[in-house]
Amino acid sequence: MNDQTREWVIIMNKTELLEIIRNGENSRVELKRDDVAPQSLAKEISALANLKGGYIILGVEDDGSVTGLIQKDIEEWVMNICSNNINPPIIPYFEIVLWETDKKIGVITIPEDSPDKPYKARQGSRWITFVRIGSTSREATREQEQRLYQASGMVRYDIKPVSGSTFSDLDIGRLINYFRDVRGQDCPEQNEIEQWETLLINTEIMVESRGRAIPVVGGILLFGKNPNHYLPQAGISAVAYRGKEKDYESIERGTIRGAIVVKFTPAHMLSFSPTNFVTLSDKDIVDRGLVERAVDFVRRNTGSKSYLVEGRRIDKPDYPEEVIRETIVNAIAHRDYTINGTDIEISIYFDRLEVISPGTLPNTITIERMKAGCRATRNELIKEVLRDYHYVEATGLGVPRKIIAGMLKHNNTEPDLIEEEYSFTVRLWREK
Repeated sequence: MNDQTREWVIIMNKTELLEIIRNGENSRVELKRDDVAPQSLAKEISALANLKGGYIILGVEDDGSVTGLIQKDIEEWVMNICSNNINPPIIPYFEIVLWETDKKIGVITIPEDSPDKPYKARQGSRWITFVRIGSTSREATREQEQRLYQASGMVRYDIKPVSGSTFSDLDIGRLINYFRDVRGQDCPEQNEIEQWETLLINTEIMVESRGRAIPVVGGILLFGKNPNHYLPQAGISAVAYRGKEKDYESIERGTIRGAIVVKFTPAHMLSFSPTNFVTLSDKDIVDRGLVERAVDFVRRNTGSKSYLVEGRRIDKPDYPEEVIRETIVNAIAHRDYTINGTDIEISIYFDRLEVISPGTLPNTITIERMKAGCRATRNELIKEVLRDYHYVEATGLGVPRKIIAGMLKHNNTEPDLIEEEYSFTVRLWREK
């Protein structure tokens, strides 16, 4: 027994185990007799590892009654299954808890941050990916398996080609802005399509497939003329409510659509540098991007308080614009775009502002690590382009430095960071 297992034995006492069994099976707990077939146990272990980990309690019936362990060398049997019937192999924690004088229970603990998703279980001659849905383990759909690959960093969805799209679906004006005005490099003339395609393939905005250049997901989202034509999930649903709860009556409802980045007047017509990009005046902007439209919505539907300081009136907004912008940009940059039909949500209430991003945190990232400044990304292309525009800072420390520190400085409130099964929420509090 290694040191980690000894530590877990101390944590998992009989009282805690009794509570787990009493609560029954759920998305993180499976109750099993220990005479199950190896492929059945492999299915449950892999499904829990593909979610957020959990416990398999051996020697317990589905109804919670304790029958105790029957098999000899139970730990070796479990470890052999984890090694031979799960791919890649997984090493869980295992312990035996004395239940009664003549009864013992086996506890398999699958860590929350299993890094090599998706884990597949051998079922006969096939290797199958299972996921945990409530208290059952089911074969993953294609989309669910794709999200697991993406969560582990093995697949980058934002550089996946968008079937049916062509160069003509990209906004050439935004591309010229990006290469010539933001990156400061030479780019082809507007009508030199082949040269543009070569440039975009080399910068991952397009990909070559069967002799054709096809825009990728990130390219369509960032620079597309109509991103929602190909990616219905590419947008923001925004609602401003009068009170503290969701209601049919609202101040304003809107569906925000369009390319992520702004389209602005060519650089030779204004004094432009990337460091002052976010303060471009309205006269310089030809077409507001998704970020600007979302910030505009929040600005329209939040207020300010007025104070007199040494005889001067000071207007203090409900939320600092830098925090609003950073929260929205993070949602756009890090949401899970494999989840179809679900927009980012902005909900403004009397006492708070919530931005809900589809998808859980990227693999190995937790809320505590995020607060500490741990960096990880789900959509590398999108993040890098937003960094070029100075929407995000180069350090990648926007959550602790801008969102948390910004709200503490503004009104001494700390934002709530909430991870749920299929979403991540940032909640900002208005000063009371």
